[in-house]
Amino acid sequence: MSYAIPSLTRVPAAEKGLTIGDFLVPVRVGERTSPRLRDVILVITGAVLIFLASRVVIPLPGNPVPITLQNFGVLVVGGALGLRRGGIAAALYVALGVIGLPFFAEGKGGIGVIWGATGGYLLGFIAAGALVGRLAELGWDRRLTGSLGATVLASAVIYLLGVPWLALVTGMSPSDAIAKGLLPFLWLDLAKAVAAAVVFPSAWWVVGRRPSDR
Repeated sequence: MSYAIPSLTRVPAAEKGLTIGDFLVPVRVGERTSPRLRDVILVITGAVLIFLASRVVIPLPGNPVPITLQNFGVLVVGGALGLRRGGIAAALYVALGVIGLPFFAEGKGGIGVIWGATGGYLLGFIAAGALVGRLAELGWDRRLTGSLGATVLASAVIYLLGVPWLALVTGMSPSDAIAKGLLPFLWLDLAKAVAAAVVFPSAWWVVGRRPSDR
């Protein structure tokens, strides 16, 4: 007996690999620049957007992990740019913080942040940006249900790396790490995932109103 494995691709073959980021550069500008230069501009812009999202911080008393909008920025940037560009944009953001620029939440920077309580979440941003980007390339971002599935899965990846890392570097028990690094953020991060999910089908609707750009 054989079982059919459903395809993850939700768009025609001709549109596979396209993300909303491919329509962010105006046509006239795009025609005058090389694809590589456009990608570089989009990656740098994505890293800057994640940085701006990191400026929104709410510290939690007694908790080394604050509430931030970094993960929302990662979801939007990754989904907009795709696997390669989205992952690189998140990696660039992390790299700029690691070399000492105050790019991380609360104005922090330096390699010590990676080895600290929130380092796993930062590394998770790279994986999450790449994952939501790949799912967007497969067309998950064209409809709200698929878009929400992509952002929720990517958010889960951040926790899968962040919570065990938190336990490892702080010496917390697994239950304490979950209590500190997961439970206080679940509902808010679900709201961020929903907000990010709404962005993509809305953006595709706008693109659909400009068929000459496609």
